[in-house]
Amino acid sequence: MSVERFTGQQRWVLGLIAAASFIAVMDGMVVTTALDAIRRDLSPPLSDLHWTLTAYSLSFAALLMAGAALGDRIGRRTMFILGLSAFAVASAGCAAATSIGWLIAARALQGAASALLVPVAMTMLGTAVTPAQRPRAMGLFSSITGLAVLSGPVIGGLLVDALGWRWVFWINLPLCAVTALLAGWRIERNDRVAAQIDWLGVTLLTTAMTATVWGVSEGNVSGWSEVTVVTALTAGTAATLAFFAWQRRALHPLVPSRLLASVQFRAGNLACLLMFMSMMGTLMFMAQYFSIAQQATASGAGERMLPWTISLFAVAPLGGIAAGRFGEKAPAVAGLLLQSAALLWMSALCAGAYDYGAWVAPLVLAGVGIALAMPAVQSAVLGSVAPADMGKASGIYNTMRQLGWACGAAAAVAVFSGFGNLATAKTMAAGYSAVLLLTAGLSATAALVSSRLPSAARSHQPVAKPGIDNAPSKVIETV
Repeated sequence: MSVERFTGQQRWVLGLIAAASFIAVMDGMVVTTALDAIRRDLSPPLSDLHWTLTAYSLSFAALLMAGAALGDRIGRRTMFILGLSAFAVASAGCAAATSIGWLIAARALQGAASALLVPVAMTMLGTAVTPAQRPRAMGLFSSITGLAVLSGPVIGGLLVDALGWRWVFWINLPLCAVTALLAGWRIERNDRVAAQIDWLGVTLLTTAMTATVWGVSEGNVSGWSEVTVVTALTAGTAATLAFFAWQRRALHPLVPSRLLASVQFRAGNLACLLMFMSMMGTLMFMAQYFSIAQQATASGAGERMLPWTISLFAVAPLGGIAAGRFGEKAPAVAGLLLQSAALLWMSALCAGAYDYGAWVAPLVLAGVGIALAMPAVQSAVLGSVAPADMGKASGIYNTMRQLGWACGAAAAVAVFSGFGNLATAKTMAAGYSAVLLLTAGLSATAALVSSRLPSAARSHQPVAKPGIDNAPSKVIETV
């Protein structure tokens, strides 16, 4: 089977999209190694410190669908450049913060900028390549995104040690500026879709995501029975039900019924949610485990995660090629089962208090597993829709990913608190061992869901074609 090569223009799009996504995704993780320096400098109460992480994820998740809709309406390249510019401004606000409240507000603006940037980036990539090229492109994209997730703590530790915590944010300014300038020069502008925006749907979904993610995040801090937490989760559930009820009536829905009617689309998004819950739950305490149970330094703990990072980065392009040749089902199921087995292995290592050398092999296997699965799941979602629906599909996929981050973190904290604590190496190991059992189960469940993905190489024609609920889907050129 011959491989269709990327053109020069496609390489530019892929490189710039990957660079922007790396910046946005990395910033969700890079702060983890800067928290102690921030605490010493700004002296916030511990109850406020965690919001430097949560505020980013909260606004990111809540506004993703709005970002996708605006990208379709305004123009994807224009929104891409605006998102990079807004991210740079918000990063400067973070770096200049003189109080924890200021920092939290700037982090929320960073998340909002990412919500403008990431869905249009993924849509631009999906529309820039042919259906036959898409799995391979998603493999390359996944390797960069995975590298951002797993290298974030390492990069953050190096910047904090060398220059101070504020440089975790200052470094974004030149990166965003160069990427935006190159995007304006190298990415074509004929990417606007003449579609109406479902503003009531955006409002309901934003309310649902904000209330749900806030409730899940705050539940582990204040307690699940607190009135504010119960109220937030109730409001989130009500807004979610209202959103789907409205989508059945809306003339221009954010989530057209034809998308939900696609088994491939539903399975891909549910697998995405479970996959990222497993990934975030695993990462939540990994650095702390190496620091407390194995007495590694902060930067040393990040370096011990490199076998996972390197294997993910190296294998993800191959995962995309496998999905293109054999269908998305095989690499997704195999990869998620491999990751599940590796996490079970690591759980046993925690219980036995093994040295770091014993961790290298399961870390590599976990990285290989997620590298096989991630591009296959992404490709399945985008391959299930028509080009005019890729903005919506990208927004939904990325919303599931961010919801997976938030719910995975909350579930990991809840399980860890029930089985261990951070006081000693023994209690740290007990708690993390239980968390790894949870994340292994989540990965195995995602593999079961992925069995509904396409099982053989296809022509990659979209399953869900534009219909009456997306009549104004004509692509027009912006000038």
